[in-house]
Amino acid sequence: MTNQEIETIEHKYLERFYHFLKFVEEDMLRGFLTKEKIKEDWEDKWDPSGEGKGISSFSKGAERIVYALINGKGIGQPNSAPVGADLFFEVEDAFIHIDLKTVQTRNIGDYVNDIFIGANQNSYDYEIKKQNGQSFNPKRFNKPALPHIYKNNGIPKPCLTYFITILYDETSLDILNINLLCMPNGQLSSVYKDTVLKAGKTPKDVRFKFSECNQFLTLSGNPSRIKVIYLNPNMSETFRKKLEFFFNIREKYNQF
Repeated sequence: MTNQEIETIEHKYLERFYHFLKFVEEDMLRGFLTKEKIKEDWEDKWDPSGEGKGISSFSKGAERIVYALINGKGIGQPNSAPVGADLFFEVEDAFIHIDLKTVQTRNIGDYVNDIFIGANQNSYDYEIKKQNGQSFNPKRFNKPALPHIYKNNGIPKPCLTYFITILYDETSLDILNINLLCMPNGQLSSVYKDTVLKAGKTPKDVRFKFSECNQFLTLSGNPSRIKVIYLNPNMSETFRKKLEFFFNIREKYNQF
């Protein structure tokens, strides 16, 4: 497949998932509020400091809502392969991985420009460089577990990677922002080079630098690789400024 053919398919499903998530936006937000009905039963077990089960517990709750909506749509055939993202399914022209990333406001710096990714969630095998563009010593490389193209018994299909990112208030658990991101397929490293990856906090950690590769470079008009699903209209001015990148994306690409 050519790079443009891969990007065409990536863009097609980004648009499809975006319109679906906008369609169920109210259902998502309503679903996130269902925790309030039984708050007295879990509140004393909730750890807002993030030192205990707080982060993972909220993440699991959010996953139930979002994944239930996507699975209910019946977008494709779920795949049982043990190597893959939380959602992994096959459609007519691709294999698709979707993973949910939830971040609390105390860690907003880990959300606005890049996000942590796992080997089972991407196919982008390329060198990870320092912020100044220089190589680490020794050099660091992302070693994904996913292929560029699935062989699929002689009927090759590209591997597509999407992330749904959710930012929530660490105390109230209010949702501030929801985005849909499309990470380039590994074959596209000849196009995006080192703009996609960023070093994490340890040598083993890898981050997806979505703010630096936020357009489809081989497609006409260079459409956005980022879709803004929701921005809380009641967020504070402080958070509004920190999320300015997403407000600008929404306005530039008329994502309302």
